[in-house]
Amino acid sequence: MRTLPDLSGFIIFTTVVKHGIILPRMFVSIAVDPGGESRAKELAELLIQYGFDKVQRGLWESTAISPETLNRLKRDLDRSTDAFDRIRIFQFPVDGTLVLSTLREKKWRRLVAKGGETTAPVPAPAVQTAPVRRPTRSVRR
Repeated sequence: MRTLPDLSGFIIFTTVVKHGIILPRMFVSIAVDPGGESRAKELAELLIQYGFDKVQRGLWESTAISPETLNRLKRDLDRSTDAFDRIRIFQFPVDGTLVLSTLREKKWRRLVAKGGETTAPVPAPAVQTAPVRRPTRSVRR
């Protein structure tokens, strides 16, 4: 008989139905590297409006944000930043993958890290060590 694993320490992602469409909730973490103090305050106020909690300096998290809301947040972040600001957004789960969106020099870049149960980890290649050479004694005359 199989027993279910204890999931008490895990965050359960819920879904919300809006206009007949099921919107999944996801974990989102945002790392902010502002170009100046005034910009840091602006971005902090914006993230608080969207329901993010400050975890540590420059790092904000939310466990209940929908993809629709995140897209609005990205547009607002894009409007509120300049070329000196850097933002990294970590989203999980997005179709079972981790998505990393980066705003740097006013350009968005997206990286999708795929993996899953069917993907077996690849072992690291064995490290070959060179034979140890022992120092020879020199004879002084």
